[in-house]
Amino acid sequence: MRLLIIEDEPDLLSGLSRALRRTGYSVDTAADGDDGLFRALEIDYDAIVLDVMLPHLDGWAVLARLREKKSTPVIMLTARDATRDRVRGFDTGADDYLVKPFELDELLARLRALIRRSAGRATPALEIGALKIDTVARRVTLGGSEVPLKAREYDVLEYLALHRGQVITRTTLYEHLYDESGDTLSNLMDVLIYNLRSKLGRDLITTRRGHGYCIP
Repeated sequence: MRLLIIEDEPDLLSGLSRALRRTGYSVDTAADGDDGLFRALEIDYDAIVLDVMLPHLDGWAVLARLREKKSTPVIMLTARDATRDRVRGFDTGADDYLVKPFELDELLARLRALIRRSAGRATPALEIGALKIDTVARRVTLGGSEVPLKAREYDVLEYLALHRGQVITRTTLYEHLYDESGDTLSNLMDVLIYNLRSKLGRDLITTRRGHGYCIP
């Protein structure tokens, strides 16, 4: 999953991006509202972490302009915990609200919930026949036995499972799984899909030639 963090505090921005990448997310960053809004409109992120107090455009303005064109899930960060500020955030279009300082585990849990809800999935466990995907532990079992997957293999599987029934292009998969410093596309997705089929069964992922991949 690909995230955008819009935050002007350098230490917090750096720390959050490192922590989220370690957890398995691909992360882009912006240090002001103008740059953040540009990125948010140009790229289809799975979720955005948006600070309220930003240079150039504040978080309220970024959110309002974003909502004119996109419904990307947004969690707002702020040091202001007054009820009126939270209400303003929700009324402007925020999906969630977290007051600084916060625990990383709580932010991670809220992000997982936002991404699940945006994909129409209510629970952290995804089941496809005998296949079970625990999106919290990033653990996959088949017929009750754990199947070890590499990080990128898991990322592809989770994205396809969250969007089950939809045909996802190779480009879309790449854009949601890799940030700006990611590898080149080449035949990377073909290799990852081949590995997943080898480990989980050839019938799990369908190739729609000229279109993309799908878990029916």
